[in-house]
Amino acid sequence: MRRVGPPTCAAVLAIVGALTPAAAWAKPQGGVAPLSANAPNVLTRAPVLEGELFAALNKVRVAHGLRPFRFSTNLRAAAARHSTEMGRLGFFSHASPGGGAFWRRIAWYYPARGYRDWSVGENLEYASPSLVAADVVRDWLRSPPHRANVLSSRWRDGGIGAVFVAPAPGIYGDLPTTIVTLDVGRRRR
Repeated sequence: MRRVGPPTCAAVLAIVGALTPAAAWAKPQGGVAPLSANAPNVLTRAPVLEGELFAALNKVRVAHGLRPFRFSTNLRAAAARHSTEMGRLGFFSHASPGGGAFWRRIAWYYPARGYRDWSVGENLEYASPSLVAADVVRDWLRSPPHRANVLSSRWRDGGIGAVFVAPAPGIYGDLPTTIVTLDVGRRRR
C-alpha cells in the first residue's frame, strides 16, 4: 500500500478539566458535513472499516489488561465530522478548518457540562488508496503518542469516523484516499 505524504498520522493526548466550548463555535447539523452538489470529489463513509478498527483496538486493549472502549455514538459523530471535513477540504490536522481546537469540536458531541472530570484525545491517519484495520492499529502502536492514546486507562469511550475520498483535494494530491479519525474520551460526575 502506498502512503500519501510524509507523516500519515498525528495525535493529541488530552485536554483535561471541565472545558466548555466557546460561544462562537457553531454546532453543525446532522453530525457529518454533507458534500455540496457541485463538489468535484466523491466522499463515501467507510462503516466496515470503522467497525473492524474499533474491534481491533478493543482486542489490543484487552490483551494489555485494559477495559475495551465503550462505543460512543457522540464520539463517532465527532470523528465522522472531522474525517469528512478533512476529506472535503483537503487538510490533515487536529484543528478544525477555521483553526478551532480539536476538543472544542468534540465537546459539541461529547459535552463536559454536568461532569466534574472531562477529557478527550484524538488519533488520525490517512493513506492512499485505502487502509485496513490491521494497518492502522500497527501504525498507531508503533507511534508513542498514538500508542499512549490506544493504551491509556484514562479513556473509557471511543468512536471512529472513516471516509474514502476520490479524488481527495489539497494535501492528498487529488489521489483516492482513506481518512480515519479516532476520538476517545472520559467523563465522570
